[in-house]
This record gives sequence, structure tokens and C-alpha cells, in this order.
Amino acid sequence: MKRNPYFFILLLVAGLFASCKKSDVAFESDLARSYKIYTNFKTSTNNSYRYQVNTVSWTGYSTETIITVKNGKVIKRAYVAKNVIGGATPQITILEQWIEEEGSLNTHTNGAATLTLDQIYEKARTVWLLKRKDAKTSLETKNSGMISSCGYVENNCADDCFNGISIAFIERLPD
Repeated sequence: MKRNPYFFILLLVAGLFASCKKSDVAFESDLARSYKIYTNFKTSTNNSYRYQVNTVSWTGYSTETIITVKNGKVIKRAYVAKNVIGGATPQITILEQWIEEEGSLNTHTNGAATLTLDQIYEKARTVWLLKRKDAKTSLETKNSGMISSCGYVENNCADDCFNGISIAFIERLPD
């Protein structure tokens, strides 16, 4: 039985196209590089660290949430909401402030979610950095190579449109 050589060429080309599928994740190689830096950090800190999530509005309203992780588990969440009224001498007003310990985590509705950095990297890969036709996606790694900002802004959105996370710092827990 004689085989058609074009059949094998067609099969080979089809296999190449199947293996060259484009990724649905924007900044995939940058995220992978950042994740590797994070895994080294996680190992060096025994998976014990804290990080601060910030939100800012054009109105002057802002929040800071510090999440503390010990041995890979969130043990504390501290939150402060502020309002800044501009002028020659801006005035800062604390609107809300609280601390949740391990036994009371997630008892407040405000504040950043109690996520570990492993969960943040997973959310970056599966939600925030997905390629979208109707949005601009961004990734910054200014925390010694780890995520500092990750998310997207939908096109034609005017104010406070960022969907993602902004991390001011990531640091090991003091000994």
C-alpha cells in the first residue's frame, strides 16, 4: 500500500499550528519571571510576610490594607480608609480603621481580600491579566521583582476603573 506523502506533511503542519496556540494571558513571561522571584522570596521567608494593598480615587478617598501571612496562612488584616481634602495644606481625615486577628478575619466588609501572594499570582494569571479586546491590561513588578500592580482598565471608562491589585510593599515578617 502506497502512502500519500502530502498526508504526512499536512499532519505535521496541523500539529505545528496546534502547538503554537497563542496564550490568553498578557505579560505571561513577565508574570512567570516575577512568580519565580516570589517563590524564592517565599522560601527565604518560610512563607511568612506582609504586604500592603492600596486603592486611590480621584476624589481624594484612599484605602490601605496590610495583610499578614505566617507559614502560608493569613493571620491578620489591618485597614484604614482616608479622605484627603486638597488646598494649600491638604487635610487628611481617617474615615475608618480596624484590625482583624486570626479569629476575626473577614468580619469587616471593607478592605482588600485576605489572599496570600500565591492566590494573588493565581488571580493575576486567571483573571486580571487575561487578554481582553475591550480593555488595557498592565503588570508592574516594582517590589523587588514581585507584583506591584496588576490588572486592567476597560476602554472608555472615565474614573476609578482599575480592576486588579496595587501592592505598595511586600516584606518579610520581623524575626
